[in-house]
Amino acid sequence: MDSFIARQPIFNRRKGLFGYELLYRSSLENVFSGADGDMATARVLSSTFLNIGMDRITGSKWALINFTGRHLLDRTPTQFPADKVIVEILEDVEPTAEIVTACRQLRENGYLIALDDFDFSGNQAALVELADIIKVDFRLVPLEVIEREGAALREQGKKLLAEKIETYQEFDAALAMGFSLFQGYFFSRPEVMHNREIATSKVNLLNLLVEVNRENVRMDRIEQMISPDVAISYKLLRYINSAYYYLLNEISSIRHALLYLGEAGVRQFVSLVATSGLSSDKPDELIRTAVIRARLCELLGKHGRGRQGDTSELFLLGLFSLLDAMLDMEMAELMERLPLPANIKQALTHGTGPCAPYLETVLAYEQGDWQRCTALLEDIGMDTDRMMAAYLDAVDLAENFSAI
Repeated sequence: MDSFIARQPIFNRRKGLFGYELLYRSSLENVFSGADGDMATARVLSSTFLNIGMDRITGSKWALINFTGRHLLDRTPTQFPADKVIVEILEDVEPTAEIVTACRQLRENGYLIALDDFDFSGNQAALVELADIIKVDFRLVPLEVIEREGAALREQGKKLLAEKIETYQEFDAALAMGFSLFQGYFFSRPEVMHNREIATSKVNLLNLLVEVNRENVRMDRIEQMISPDVAISYKLLRYINSAYYYLLNEISSIRHALLYLGEAGVRQFVSLVATSGLSSDKPDELIRTAVIRARLCELLGKHGRGRQGDTSELFLLGLFSLLDAMLDMEMAELMERLPLPANIKQALTHGTGPCAPYLETVLAYEQGDWQRCTALLEDIGMDTDRMMAAYLDAVDLAENFSAI
């Protein structure tokens, strides 16, 4: 049976990265039975720590992992380091005396505990005392209840984590209510701003994007635009000499680096650096997500049976899928400015065309919509057993790029 793992970011009040909740399925199934839930949790722990390595998925950040009641009774969390994993207790775990004892022992051993989908009904009152983090779903609990009951939890020293935060307006509302942690895709949405002017530095980056995405790229022109920019020149040399390329001899000149990368490689690198600059005033996770989407779209094209030839436009499709959030502008307006292939513009503005299914598949995987993802994988001819390896490859690229 195939394994699938993805991560969803959790942010602090400053929109910095706190950690990731790990999403997992032992196959692309959307619903578990009770026994399957126990097995799935065991396999995510095994896959992550033994086969993949926690650092590869979450780096130095926290990993929030769901544990069933059975695993709490079996003391399964104690097999793993308390300084890396936060024990997330599912909402359907009954707080029996045995469960409470198990959680108390976890606390004594230095583990942090989070209660998932807390609804203020009182059913988990026995666990609240032991919990460090209370997760509240903004889609399920009325805001007036959250505001009223959340204050009492904060007085007890509990951290409140707002789930399903999908817009910056919801982030601001949760922030005002005293929440300190936030989970959702608000960071990948544009902020609503009227008559927004693009900063000069970002205009220059857009001009570089225009130049590098022309049908016939002029390497001499790209060199002229990059060389005076110390930051981009530095990143280019760091990138080309990083472990990702395993070069035997260090490359020390801009021209040599551009020639080594070739037209497709230069287009990818410059697009990466430019989009990173465009998102400089946004949460760092925005560019990480864009890079993961880019690489994953590209790998789906390479390994899928439904596409032939160059997959570089799929890389750009994923990378540019968050341009609207980076610049707080309508995607259609941005597409008018950039000389991108028609397939990319069609996919980003209308969700149609031959490239669209690849991005749709990536978004389904990103959001843990496993049922939708498996159907789309079948449509593009991608073997499901390749999917997690492709995702991990994409995460590696994102982390390597973030480090330069």
